[in-house]
Amino acid sequence: MNQDPTRTCAVLVDLPDIVVLRADRDGAMFEVHVETGATSQGCLDCGVLARVKERVVVKYCDLPVFGVASTLFWHKRRWRCAEDDCPKKTWTEEDRRIAAPRMKITDRAGRWATRAVGEAGRSVNEVAGTLGCDWHTVNDAVLAYDSALIEHPERFDTVTALGVDETVFVRLAPYYRTSFITSIVDVGIGQLLDIVEGRGGQGSKEWLKNRDPAWKASITHGTLDLSSAYKAVFTTELPDATLVADPFHVVKVATEKLDDTRRRVQNETLGHRGRKDDPLFRCRRLLTKAEERLSADGKTKLKSLLEAGDPKGDVATA
Repeated sequence: MNQDPTRTCAVLVDLPDIVVLRADRDGAMFEVHVETGATSQGCLDCGVLARVKERVVVKYCDLPVFGVASTLFWHKRRWRCAEDDCPKKTWTEEDRRIAAPRMKITDRAGRWATRAVGEAGRSVNEVAGTLGCDWHTVNDAVLAYDSALIEHPERFDTVTALGVDETVFVRLAPYYRTSFITSIVDVGIGQLLDIVEGRGGQGSKEWLKNRDPAWKASITHGTLDLSSAYKAVFTTELPDATLVADPFHVVKVATEKLDDTRRRVQNETLGHRGRKDDPLFRCRRLLTKAEERLSADGKTKLKSLLEAGDPKGDVATA
C-alpha cells in the first residue's frame, strides 16, 4: 500500500501534465501544492517565445480529502514576452481544468457545489461549511456554473404553448417597494422554463428576443393574463401564435364582475351596502362556487335568496 501522501494526491488530482509538488496537513486543513507541466509558451499576441518572469501562488478551495477540508495552492507562472515592443508585456498562465479565471474554487469543487445546491437542494452556507470556505466563494461558483447551464440553448425541448405570469417576489414594506418576478412556463407539460425580474412584460420581451427564431416558430399558442402589456409582447415576438387567456385570470375577472353586479343591485334595492341579514350578502359565497360543487341544499338556498334579493334577475344573469 502506498504511504506517500504526495503520490496519493497525484492520483486524486488525476490531471495530465499537472505536477503535485507536495501535500501536507496543516491542522484541520489538507494542503496540496501543484503546478502545470508547461516549460515554454508563445506570446498570446505576437507568438514570440515567452520567458518566465516570476511565480505566484494562488489559493483555491478544493474538495475534501481524507475526511477534512482541503486547499489547493497553484504555483502559477507569470510569463513575459521577449519582444520589447509587444503590447502584451506579461500574463499569468491559465488552465481551466484546475480552476476558471477569477474564481477562488477549483473546477471540480465548483461543479460539485453547483450540483449540491441545484440538485440536492443544500444551502450555500451548508456547502461552504463542508468545503471549509466562505459563503461568497460557493455562491460565486454556483452562479457561474449555473449560468452556463441556464443559458444553454438545448436545456429545454420544443415548446408549443408558452405562458407568462407575474408574481410578487418580496414585499419589502407594507405599501411600497414590492418586487415582482415573471414566470415563463411551458404550459403544454407544466415545466418552468425561466424566471425574469420585474413585471409588465419588459423582462419576458427581452427573454423572448434572445431565443432562437426556430425555437420561437414552434410556439403555436400563448397563454397570458388579461394584461395589455403581455399581449403586446406576444404580438411582437410571437406574431403567429394564437393568444388564449389564462383560465385562472378569466375566472378572476368573471368573479369580480359578478361581485360588482351584486353590490350594484344591493344598493339599488335596499339603498345601503350589504349587511349580514340581506339576501344578496348571505349568498355571496354561494355565487362564486362552481355549480358542480353546490349541494342540493346549497342550490335551493341560492335560488331562494336570489328570488328575495334580486327582483330583476341581474345577479342571476351575471
